Amino acid sequence: MPCIVVVGAQWGDEGKGKIIDILSRDADIIVRYQGGNNAGHTVVIGDKEFILHLIPSGILRKNKLCIIGNGVVVDPEALLSEIEVLEEKGIKIDGNLMISESSHVILPYHKVIDKRRGAKIGTTGRGIGPCYIDKMARCGIRMIDLVNPESLRKKIYANLEGSSEFNAEQIYNDYLNYGKKIKKYLANVSQVLNKAIAKKKDILFEGAQGTLLDIDHGTYPYVTSSNATAGGACTGTGVGPARIDRVIGVVKAYTTRVGEGPFPTEFKKDLMEKIRTKGKEFGATTGRPRRCGWFDAIIVKHAVAVNGLDEIVVTKLDVLDEMDKKKSVQVINIKGSFIKIFQRT
Repeated sequence: MPCIVVVGAQWGDEGKGKIIDILSRDADIIVRYQGGNNAGHTVVIGDKEFILHLIPSGILRKNKLCIIGNGVVVDPEALLSEIEVLEEKGIKIDGNLMISESSHVILPYHKVIDKRRGAKIGTTGRGIGPCYIDKMARCGIRMIDLVNPESLRKKIYANLEGSSEFNAEQIYNDYLNYGKKIKKYLANVSQVLNKAIAKKKDILFEGAQGTLLDIDHGTYPYVTSSNATAGGACTGTGVGPARIDRVIGVVKAYTTRVGEGPFPTEFKKDLMEKIRTKGKEFGATTGRPRRCGWFDAIIVKHAVAVNGLDEIVVTKLDVLDEMDKKKSVQVINIKGSFIKIFQRT
């Protein structure tokens, strides 16, 4: 396996976690490059279900290095909780996890802002968008700041100047404590990855959400706050685009999306409930019911173009196998290969 990027080619929730888990068997390094704990990958191993929000799903395999890139925004409390849950389930976290020292940190005020502003477009309220806003406004706090007390204090107090809603000293103490626990994971991820590429290591880049939620190429403004397309793998890790060998898109045999926004092929209520129940279409992060609809070849064609997809994986064909009538339809041509899915007439 060379350097491979896996992206969602719809509105997310396409089953990337399963595909990434399969591909991670042959990878040396698995990298998450954007988003935050607003995303969730669900992997089932035996009778155990793992829902991963920040840590790449390769962590479930032995002898794999998992990396959280600089393009990810990290809630330290959520990260430490995820590590604790994994260790309770017998997954060892020791030398197999790295976090970019340049990734930005979600703070309590980001969550409050998100809950106030994000309701209109259906965000998770976890502070991801406001954290990216601070990043672009150049007033963000990065992971490396958590291990630099002077820098951390200065930035927190500057960001909360004039605010009586938050206790700056309490936030400072809490996040300084998080920094002590996270320090051992911090690294210059770009250097690590480029050295690994020079040594011909196999790297799997794991995208969160999906193409139509990309901040630039999605159904704006009903999108996430990062680049969920393949280009995000480069900016979110410090690996040049010429180093990427293949891009794989994942789609469902039907379409789903969470939250508000356009959805041209959305099912009517009765069929929506049937497919949602059979496909277990509820958010891994929030439990919110997903909106469901027919496969939309137009948005997938868009995803092929903006990601430069080499291949497509189709998931959840079995969810449609009890429909009264099916027909095989040619969906799209990718480098000479026809992708076929089943769609009701």
